Amino acid sequence: MKIDGIDKKIIRSLIKDARIPILSIARDVGISGAAIHQRLRKLEKSELIDSYQMKINPKALGYTTVAFVGVFLETTAVLSSIIKRIKEIKEVVECHYTSGNFTIFIKVLCKDNEDLMLLLDTKIKIINGVSKFETFISLNQQIDRQIHI
Repeated sequence: MKIDGIDKKIIRSLIKDARIPILSIARDVGISGAAIHQRLRKLEKSELIDSYQMKINPKALGYTTVAFVGVFLETTAVLSSIIKRIKEIKEVVECHYTSGNFTIFIKVLCKDNEDLMLLLDTKIKIINGVSKFETFISLNQQIDRQIHI
């Protein structure tokens, strides 16, 4: 999809603050609120704008451990059933089917390292079809951003 400078300004405003009023964007961009609405509908219809989301700070809820778990499967034939089971684990916030060493790579949020060990032992290890896994604990997130527009 081709986007122009006005679309980019609208998107950048919304990335900075998704709750910004349409009329505020219109004033900054120099076009009417109705024109902003039309452009937003066009961007949504084209699927360039995927969603508008609120972001929760997990640390404020006591989730201080972020870990990535590379999961090896006995066979990829069980992939869909394993994904179904992984979706049931509330601590899993991302799951990717990958190339390379791991079949699945997941991101988990836990209260602490002890909570992570419990998650691995009681929820990941017991899934039928998981042959083994490797865990990487994040010490500090260095970058968290959207794709540049």
